Amino acid sequence: MSCEHLICAQCAGPVVEGRCPTCRAGRAKVHHHGFGGISPTLIAIVLIVVLVCTLALRHLYGA
Repeated sequence: MSCEHLICAQCAGPVVEGRCPTCRAGRAKVHHHGFGGISPTLIAIVLIVVLVCTLALRHLYGA
């Protein structure tokens, strides 16, 4: 979802501009990010790759 076309009920300005605290809170809610600005999807993909590599190495070395 994007906030480009959303209009703030508080100040009647575009949410993307963040004119008031309500706009800024709405924009932050729409564009939520994970740890340090990294998307939760990217974090999940990295964790899955690490898990698969770990399992492959365990299988390869017979541990």
